[in-house]
Amino acid sequence: MNPRKPFEIPKEIVWEAYKRVKENKGAYGVDEVSIQDYEINLKDNLYKLWNRMSSGSYFPSAVRTVEIPKKDGRKRPLGIPTVSDRIAQMTVKMILEPKVEPYFHPDSYGFRPKKSAHGALGVARQRCWRYDWVLDVDIKGFFDNLDHALLMKAVGKHTDSKWILLYIERWLKAPAQMSDGTLITRNKGTPQGGVISPLLANIFLHYAFDEWMRRKYSQVPFERYADDIVAHLKSQAQADMLKHALTQRLAECRLELNPYKTKVVYCKDEDRQGSYRDIQFDFLGYTFRPRKAKNRRNGRVFCSFTPGVSSQAVKKMRSSICNWHLRRHGRKALHEIADFINPITRGWINYYGKFHKSALYPVFRHHLEYHLGKWSMSKYKRLRRCPGRARQWLKRVAVQNPTLFAHWQIVYPRLTARTIRAV
Repeated sequence: MNPRKPFEIPKEIVWEAYKRVKENKGAYGVDEVSIQDYEINLKDNLYKLWNRMSSGSYFPSAVRTVEIPKKDGRKRPLGIPTVSDRIAQMTVKMILEPKVEPYFHPDSYGFRPKKSAHGALGVARQRCWRYDWVLDVDIKGFFDNLDHALLMKAVGKHTDSKWILLYIERWLKAPAQMSDGTLITRNKGTPQGGVISPLLANIFLHYAFDEWMRRKYSQVPFERYADDIVAHLKSQAQADMLKHALTQRLAECRLELNPYKTKVVYCKDEDRQGSYRDIQFDFLGYTFRPRKAKNRRNGRVFCSFTPGVSSQAVKKMRSSICNWHLRRHGRKALHEIADFINPITRGWINYYGKFHKSALYPVFRHHLEYHLGKWSMSKYKRLRRCPGRARQWLKRVAVQNPTLFAHWQIVYPRLTARTIRAV
């Protein structure tokens, strides 16, 4: 070890951390230095960061705070560290994550290697078929209210590295800078948007929830994606009992349930009858509720409790489509319009089309196709003031080239499937 450097941090890890931060992209922090600006003097910048981290003289900058809209119309603060701070956090994450990962619960899915939201959704769907009741858990302001002392205690169970503990504590205490330049001191919480925040959240909830469930309610299966939690139970009484116990448990961890969003849900389907107030819940952008389904063997239609794209997600997609203002791009060719929107719509299909893909049909057939029709009417004189003729023109294009637009696999599934089989 270099006698002048109290902390031994390999330069190679800092370099790898920079490459991962660059790959993740991200906005600039309070210093207004983007990743491109940082790379202008990359060698010196990385050396300065490594030198400060190794000597103990590294102190993070304030975290730039921007507000993003939430489902309920309110705004959620998103913290954006500087590029240097993101690289430093990635350095710690790369060292700490392999140490804690083997301890995490198998039903913890958020921000973990080889885990995904689709994995959590698929398991939740299967369990909703086997268990009649669900406790849909919402922790009030989880990221904003994380207790620093309890979090550091949890992290300390997995590392005794002084520099890792030192810098995590400094990141937790780094002030938030608001849009008007005001600095706000933080004595609790961890900013959403930080590289290290998801790992810290998982460590905290591993002890606050996962391990507690394993000790106290090992017979109750659950899926957790960060602070989004769904637990499956056999009876309403059991669900109410877990809700009460969880309220007390979170209070011990200096957190609380959101009383308006946490609810007990009945997984109503063909075989489950009765009238109950709550028969649906949202999880990871999907709404689980009773839906019509078809038996693949005999073609019989029945009622199944299954996930499909949520109304909130649909609302966001419709808003995005409107904000494209396609009718203003009449000078562009149709393939240019396709090149512009396909990466976005393909992402929607890949995520929200995993389960009950047909739920996406109204978004694409009645909304996106409407705006493409408006584009065609502004593009071609013969189609102006003729919405019906514009729709027919688009249908002819779809017949000739069914894969031009990614969403046509939803709108015209038979045409698209036939083209794929021919290829």
